Amino acid sequence: MTEEVRAPDVKPSPERLYGRPRGHSLRPRQQRLLDEALPRLRFPLDRAADPATAFGRPPQQIWFEVGFGGGEHVVGQHNAHPDVGYIASEVFDNGLCSLLTRFVPVGEEATSAIPDMLRLWDDDARVLLRALPDASVDRLFLMFPDPWPKARHAKRRFMHPENVSLVARVLKPGAVWRVASDDPTYQAWVEEVMAAQSFFEAPPPVSERPEGWFPTRYEAKAIAAGRQPLYWTFTRR
Repeated sequence: MTEEVRAPDVKPSPERLYGRPRGHSLRPRQQRLLDEALPRLRFPLDRAADPATAFGRPPQQIWFEVGFGGGEHVVGQHNAHPDVGYIASEVFDNGLCSLLTRFVPVGEEATSAIPDMLRLWDDDARVLLRALPDASVDRLFLMFPDPWPKARHAKRRFMHPENVSLVARVLKPGAVWRVASDDPTYQAWVEEVMAAQSFFEAPPPVSERPEGWFPTRYEAKAIAAGRQPLYWTFTRR
C-alpha cells in the first residue's frame, strides 16, 4: 500500500488486549456454552487464508463485526442477510454467552445445529484481521466500542491509525466500514483519526441510526442517559 495515515499524536497500538474478559461468575449454562457450543462456532484460524471456506456454504459476501457486546446487532444482520458469511468478534465471556444463547437451545450445547453463515472469534480481532487476505471483507462494523476516554488510554482504542490501515487492507474497494459511538471523547477521536487518513471516504456522521443499522443495548442505554449517538459510514477508496 502506498497510502498512509498521517497519525495524530498517539502511541502505537499495544499488542496486549485490554478489557474485562468476564464480568461475573458464569452460571453452569454459560460455562457449557463456552466449553461446548463456542468451539463449534469458532472461526478456525487455519481457514483465514480463504475465509469463505470457514462457513457451512459459500457466502455471497463476508462481513466482520469488531466487539459485538450483547450480540443484538449480530443477530439483526445475520437474520436480515442470510447469504452473508458473518464473522463476529468478542472477547468478553458474558457477551459471547449472550449471543450463543440466541442460537443454542438449553441442553443442546454440544449437539444442536449451528448457523451455517455465522462464525465467532473470541480473541483479539486484530489477530484474525491480520491473517485475512487483502481485500477479502465486504463490510466491517465497530458498534459502540469501549471509548477508553482518558487521553493516556487513546492507544487502546480500536479506532487507531494502525488499525485504520489494517481495516483498509482487508476491505475490498467500495466496501463500507460502519462506526457508531455515543461517547463525546470517542466521537471527536473518530473525526480526528479519519481526517488524517486517505484510505476511506469519510463524510460527517449522522445523528439518527440509518436504515439497515440494528439497535443495541448500548445504544438504548446511551439514549436513556441523554447521550447522542453518532453514526459514520466510511467507504474504502
